[in-house]
Amino acid sequence: MASNADLIVSMLRRGGIPLGFGIPSGNVLPLMEAMRAGGMQFVLTAHEGSAAFAASVLGRMTGRPGLCIATHGPGATNLTTGVGCAFLDRSPLIAITCNVPVAQLGRRVQMHIDHHELMHPITKATMALRPGRIALTVADAIHLALSEPQGPVHLDLPEDVALAPATEADCAIAPPRPRAAASDGALRQAASLIARARRPIAVIGAGATALDGGGDQLRRFVERFAMPFATTAMAKGMIDDDHPLSLGCIERARRQVQRAFLRRADLIVGIGYDTAEVEYEAWIGGVPLVHVGIERADTDGSVRIAAEAVGDLGRSLAVLAAGEGGNDWRADELAAHRAQFQAALRPPTNRFAPHQAIDVVRSVLPREGILAFDVGAHTHQIASQWPAHAAKKFLVTNNWSSMGYGIPAAIAAKLARPDLAVVAIVGDACFQMTCGEVAVARRLGLALPIVVLDDNWLALIKVKQERRAYPYFGTALDAAPPPSHYFGVPAVAVANAAALEDALRRALASAGPTVIEAMVDAAHYSETVYD
Repeated sequence: MASNADLIVSMLRRGGIPLGFGIPSGNVLPLMEAMRAGGMQFVLTAHEGSAAFAASVLGRMTGRPGLCIATHGPGATNLTTGVGCAFLDRSPLIAITCNVPVAQLGRRVQMHIDHHELMHPITKATMALRPGRIALTVADAIHLALSEPQGPVHLDLPEDVALAPATEADCAIAPPRPRAAASDGALRQAASLIARARRPIAVIGAGATALDGGGDQLRRFVERFAMPFATTAMAKGMIDDDHPLSLGCIERARRQVQRAFLRRADLIVGIGYDTAEVEYEAWIGGVPLVHVGIERADTDGSVRIAAEAVGDLGRSLAVLAAGEGGNDWRADELAAHRAQFQAALRPPTNRFAPHQAIDVVRSVLPREGILAFDVGAHTHQIASQWPAHAAKKFLVTNNWSSMGYGIPAAIAAKLARPDLAVVAIVGDACFQMTCGEVAVARRLGLALPIVVLDDNWLALIKVKQERRAYPYFGTALDAAPPPSHYFGVPAVAVANAAALEDALRRALASAGPTVIEAMVDAAHYSETVYD
């Protein structure tokens, strides 16, 4: 007889979820056995946080919820770091915690805490799985995870509930709730402001990544008005960074160059802008704002909101693109700014610098390849410097901004798109935090180069100490030479651009992962990260 665990797996598969990431315990085994019997892959990770990071990215890549699984207590608390990533990064995800039997819930027993209290602040909902409502609860969770704004939903599964015979059948899963349309009056006001503006700039944010059809609607909108556009880090690639209207990424490295240009505008059109990435008030100055998104703009009183169209983003863009407009921006003016910005990101040096290593990776990775990277000083540099050419090819957590993201994200990307080349770039501190995940990539047989920018510092914190005139303290890392392998994964050290290029080409052609430790001098971060 089918168990409730079997029913859960059947519903997850009905929801288009092919696999789950996690770490088992005795309480998890009934669900794992149901996954095995139901033909659903279980990917064993080195840490539950990595499981949730990977699931978050798989959700972003596929448009179906990612799945992560953990045991109760410490397994659940470890999971929360990645679940929080899905929450602020707006990725659809189902997080299942396998709990003690129902009779022990609420008691002071080994490893037990209240999972619902734990998960409540970082999920769209937290639900208990109970007999008689298993299928409906899973269906509701998938529906909610995919409804905008997308995000994680937590399901708590007591072991005795998982083992009990199912008393219900599969049920249908309702499609995501459509967003209500923005009001006609708000759209008319926005359209009027765009029509009158002579130097408008569009700034595209993370919320635009959920648009159907990738960035086609965005591209049609900016081209309709010949409107220059910038993006936040998470929106990079929604329109090709090589587009002649592109201004590049804002609020990462060399941010002051971008701020100065944006403040030359007479109107900012924020499209899908999510202030979890960076607040409008950080960069907008006194320029009036037209905010077009699925949620109201979250600003302080200094931001001049001239119009706000809140509702279905695709419909809003279609209506606005039918309006009138033009501007006084010149093509040579935009090209000169792009050149100035990119030159500023690459200060001259006689040493092997991170910006040189990043350029090597971009030149070797195929144009359609996927980059996943971690959090640190290199995040700022990559976001500003790297040209992204398509949606879902540039994976970063800019809303949650947690170290430990890069390698699990790259693993998930390679599982989602095995036909494409994937590279991870991580800092040395990030690698120390999640190096166990290279064994996961090896076990899965993933051809995955992991480029470690090894500068022997917590470089971003070092820069912050410099800015505050603090002495360096607690930010130096071990300068020991890299080993020849990690958990059976070959490792190679490189100290110049030519050696990195050679190692990276070999790694992309290999049958498994490779760790490439690029021994870089990070002095230029002090110039570029916050200037």
